[in-house]
Amino acid sequence: MTLEVIGAGFGRNATNSLRRALEELGFGPCHHMFEISENEEQLPEWEAIVRGESRNWDAAFNGYRSQVDWPGASYWRELMEYYPEAKVVLSVRPVEGWYASFEKTIIPYIEKRGNHNTEYRSRQSFMVHELIGRQTFDDHLRDRDYVMSVYEAHNAEVQATVPPERLLTYQLGAGWGPLCAFLGVDVPDTEYPNTNSSKDFQKRTGSE
Repeated sequence: MTLEVIGAGFGRNATNSLRRALEELGFGPCHHMFEISENEEQLPEWEAIVRGESRNWDAAFNGYRSQVDWPGASYWRELMEYYPEAKVVLSVRPVEGWYASFEKTIIPYIEKRGNHNTEYRSRQSFMVHELIGRQTFDDHLRDRDYVMSVYEAHNAEVQATVPPERLLTYQLGAGWGPLCAFLGVDVPDTEYPNTNSSKDFQKRTGSE
């Protein structure tokens, strides 16, 4: 099994909904940060990747046909080169709405690092801080303008780098149509998934 879809969009762009959609369309299992939360054996490999000690993508995505959200989204360039047949989906939303969701969810989770009820949760939180807080946003998580500028620059870089035939810029709320057309599959007779609201994320991670 190999990755067929690479999700390049930052978290809080309805990535869990996209995950569920890809799985419904036959591109599952789909990797997401929640997979690391639910499968403790994955954390050491991702800790090594984030530290720059490993780039064993076959091990990191063993058993998965697609990937969305962090941590994979941080390595979209390496993944598109390693999996040259994979298509790239850049999930986006207006930057102000994205930051509002990011501020309510991921920032509090990162700021709680170490204050978790198990060693595993603390390790995962530190990995997330290193990848997102430090490497992506240079420890300026509360600098709204800076964080939004990084978000916009990331999206622009993906759009400028990925060949057009391999890339779908997928707008929040676009539904099945663009995604199914891009992947060459039929539109399901079901509503597009709508999961992991800010409130759901806060309850799941204890970052309320």
